Amino acid sequence: MPSWTLAQNLWLTAIGAATGLATFIGGACALRFRSRQHLVLGFSAGAVIAVALFDLLPEAIDLSGGHAASASAILGAGFFGYMLIDRASLISTSGEGGRRGHLGAGSLTTHSFFDGLAIGMAFQASPTVGVVVAAAILAHDFADGMNTVNISLLGGSGARAARVWLIADALAPIAGLGAARLIVVSPAVLAATIAGLAGVFLYIGAAELLPESHHRHPRLWTSAATVLGAAVIYLVVAASRL
Repeated sequence: MPSWTLAQNLWLTAIGAATGLATFIGGACALRFRSRQHLVLGFSAGAVIAVALFDLLPEAIDLSGGHAASASAILGAGFFGYMLIDRASLISTSGEGGRRGHLGAGSLTTHSFFDGLAIGMAFQASPTVGVVVAAAILAHDFADGMNTVNISLLGGSGARAARVWLIADALAPIAGLGAARLIVVSPAVLAATIAGLAGVFLYIGAAELLPESHHRHPRLWTSAATVLGAAVIYLVVAASRL
């Protein structure tokens, strides 16, 4: 079991509260501006795809020791595996899609759990590394909350279920931080998990959020919102790696 200093415990408590708050505010904004859902969906599509390409995949490659081919293969497995599960869920609900909202939101919540775990593991390395990783994750937690609500609503789960998933997503990083106090995950396992989640995110963004945003409002502003979402995540990730 990893040992933690008082300063690290205080940092982790503050970071956990901040990540949960940022996620919740992002999801609340998505619920508040449902009348402009096409723009919110477009932004979320760009953000989810960008997280997969600019954040998760490079991180998986780094953790795997530079084995890009292995990380890409696992990404592909995540993409097609999620596709099969998603379509099986759609068939089993006779096109209603209720379970799809839970499936997608659950995947995003899992990602948030691993965000918290990554912060905890970074603090195991050193406080400096922990602060840098936490800042990067905190910067995109607002978008995480928006994405969780949007994919839940898009899957047909309803506003009430979206709020439940938003709360779960806000608590997930805190749970990940708690898990980091109890376990040590090997870089290889974490790399495979992150690469698989990257594939899931690519599918959610490219196959669900992106087409739906354009279908609801096929205008230039919708596409601009998608590019903006991707650009915001890219800038956040690039700034965190300086």
